[in-house]
Amino acid sequence: MRHTIFGRLAPRDGRALRRCAALPATVAAVLATSVAVFSAPPASASSASSASVSSVFASPATVSADGSEGRSRYGQAQLQRDVNAIRELGLIGVQARVTTSEDGRLYARSGVAQAGTRRPVPVDGYSRIASVTKSFVATVVLQLVAEEKLSLDDTVEKWLPGVVTGNGNDGSKITIRHLLQHTSGIHDDYPVFGSVEEYYQHRYDSYTSEQLVARSMRHKPDFEPGRGWGYSNNGYVLISMIIEKATGRAWHEEVDRRISRPLGLRRTVWSGTSHDVPRPHARGYLLLPPDQRVDVTKHFDGDAAGGLISTTADVDRFYRALLGGKLLPPEQLAQMRQTVRATGHEQAWPGARYGLGIGSRPLSCGGVYWHHGGDDYGYRTRTGVTSDGERSVVVSMSTQFADERSLRQEKAVGDLIDRALCGTR
Repeated sequence: MRHTIFGRLAPRDGRALRRCAALPATVAAVLATSVAVFSAPPASASSASSASVSSVFASPATVSADGSEGRSRYGQAQLQRDVNAIRELGLIGVQARVTTSEDGRLYARSGVAQAGTRRPVPVDGYSRIASVTKSFVATVVLQLVAEEKLSLDDTVEKWLPGVVTGNGNDGSKITIRHLLQHTSGIHDDYPVFGSVEEYYQHRYDSYTSEQLVARSMRHKPDFEPGRGWGYSNNGYVLISMIIEKATGRAWHEEVDRRISRPLGLRRTVWSGTSHDVPRPHARGYLLLPPDQRVDVTKHFDGDAAGGLISTTADVDRFYRALLGGKLLPPEQLAQMRQTVRATGHEQAWPGARYGLGIGSRPLSCGGVYWHHGGDDYGYRTRTGVTSDGERSVVVSMSTQFADERSLRQEKAVGDLIDRALCGTR
């Protein structure tokens, strides 16, 4: 995500394209607290056009999260209730996928693909996955580490001499590990929109990686490298520049070559220079108080902080493969899971920690799950996968709130993920 918890909606979480929306002051305040985006359900929310629609993939009627006796089984009916509860907060559309094994999969959807219509949310439709992209990018970097083409302790200055400098910024003190873990201290000055009007005027504007990094260099660091935690999209822009230096190919080409093709992720694509989302997709909406609804599906967004478009099935397959040890050697996977406190996310996610491109949260049944969120204009993705990669959840929503319902949305999704992974009701 960029600017809400993991995404582009809060002033500090932008991408290399305009991913963060600050909108009016009241909206910016919500976004800045990691809560992003929108308000008031559409007028037709309670009408037939917004009626809940569900679909089930070929799968058992219920799923046991851990196989233990005496624990309730999380099944299709519970998933549909949880998805409906999220939609009833005022969302236009939502879909969720739960996987426990190759033969244990559930899928549910609720709401519509386009406000004012009866068109259901498309099964496994495309969506902007925003900062979920960071997990893909971090995986590429750790593969390069395993191949000894770079080191996590390499400095930015080594790979990008003279790029991080000025106003107290020093690339010789910032390592690749710092960038991946958001502990670099680099101020995240990512272009934002100050109003809906500005969104329409500038939504197709693009920036080079160098231009984005230069914006951050106009500011003093937020803290000394390794001495704090601060979500930085521009840190991942720097990572993409290092990947290109090390491989001779753009970050998205390496993602495709190293991850998407081997795993058969045929519907995971770079947004490139396109302003739209491939079909089929649900349209993305920003809901502003008191009752404004803005279709924000089309805009330009393609950097390494969140420029991928994908589906719940592909995202699910990626995280299961990653945590299941199919993409990284044990040493690099262990490094990815070495976490620090994600202090900026603890208000919304108590116990949140962040590793290298993935984070962790406590489970009510014990242990933690691994995840990364993604927030883009109109789209919100939340994920969860167990440490062995055996159980996973992906929730995709086509609505962002700009009032207190964003927090309720976050809690409802978190509860779904916890229940599905723990197998409790």
